[in-house]
Amino acid sequence: MIKHLVFLSAFSLLSVISATAQEYKLEPISSPPPGLPAAYAAAIQDHGYRVTGASGPWCEVWLAKAIPAGKPAPDASISFGFPQGALLGVLRFPDKGSDRRGQAIAAGLYTIRYSMFPVDGAHSGVAPQRDFGLLTKIASDPDPAAKPAFDALVQASRNASGTPHPAVFSLETPPTGAAVPSVVKEGEHDWVLTMNAGAAPLSIIVVGKVEG
Repeated sequence: MIKHLVFLSAFSLLSVISATAQEYKLEPISSPPPGLPAAYAAAIQDHGYRVTGASGPWCEVWLAKAIPAGKPAPDASISFGFPQGALLGVLRFPDKGSDRRGQAIAAGLYTIRYSMFPVDGAHSGVAPQRDFGLLTKIASDPDPAAKPAFDALVQASRNASGTPHPAVFSLETPPTGAAVPSVVKEGEHDWVLTMNAGAAPLSIIVVGKVEG
């Protein structure tokens, strides 16, 4: 009986290691997202990318055709400075997914909108930059041109996560100029997806784990 329990424990540990250590690759998608509302057809690119791991498709991302230009930020922790609430794109989880905090996100189509986390003790050290993409349920986000204020966007994103914390995806400073679309491992847990919104690249941590 003890040997059996030891075997099960070892098997469980190996399963966890396997799940967290899998490699990811990028596959092009040549059609718009399924179920994309008509209002978004003119705002979202008709081609996107699928991030796939050993367990199958993880997520699919289509960026906006254009993202409003950001303003130079005096704060070095702000990489983009896009307008608050600006639409960055849409993300689809074919099956249950999660954000970088490990919060479970139901399968479905979500908008990705820009925001910055506040400067307070609760967010100290969560990322080197304050730029984030917050997911909202696209069915509850009818206007792609809207730019919801911080509190409204956070609440909408809480509805997506089903928890007191919004569904968040870290943004990273992308390469200069248009980039070759890619998904690249960074550190022990993170996989960074880089795509182009027009000629402007955007990098998003689509698979990851907050350290500490």
